[in-house]
Amino acid sequence: MLDATAPLLSVNDLQAWYGESHILHGVNFEVRQGEVVTLLGRNGAGKTTTLKSIMGIVAQRSGSVRFEGRELIDSASNKIARAGIAFCCEERGIFASLSVEENLLLPPVVRPGGLSLDRIFELFPNLKERLNSSQGTNLSGGEQQMLAIGRILRTGARLLLLDEPTEGLAPVIIQQIGKTIRTLKEQGFTILLVEQNFRFAAIM
Repeated sequence: MLDATAPLLSVNDLQAWYGESHILHGVNFEVRQGEVVTLLGRNGAGKTTTLKSIMGIVAQRSGSVRFEGRELIDSASNKIARAGIAFCCEERGIFASLSVEENLLLPPVVRPGGLSLDRIFELFPNLKERLNSSQGTNLSGGEQQMLAIGRILRTGARLLLLDEPTEGLAPVIIQQIGKTIRTLKEQGFTILLVEQNFRFAAIM
């Protein structure tokens, strides 16, 4: 039985390499259920590598990544996703040949508790307007970011990893993304956020 006081995610002495380049040098932090935790820093500081290492996308890594008390450092990324962690990458990963609806329905549900399409459309009404009329990459940058976040909300993941969700977006869209993240926190979602935008991080 899981200890209710234990962190949802615990990262200890996380090391990561790209080839011979040693990128992460002993990263340590915890994320508790219902928190929004932000990793801030300049380009090249290793923020994105931290998320990718948690997700198992970086092959050369060591240390400890425990989620719900389970060690994941030696697990493949597909098994980590099925454990209940979802990653929204900076590039968004929208499929150009698929409609908005098809992009939303593509990821499998990994556990109960994910949001329905109707609830996602309440958070992102722009997506409902573009549901069947547009391919994914014909959307604006802000709409693509909404689609990328909405897609992982369906999966039932307990921990959302968001990599620079405000990058390149207009101020009005940044405000909408910020409002959505605060709403998700209020609903019990746990979020690990990577950002360079200090003002955005401060309102989380």
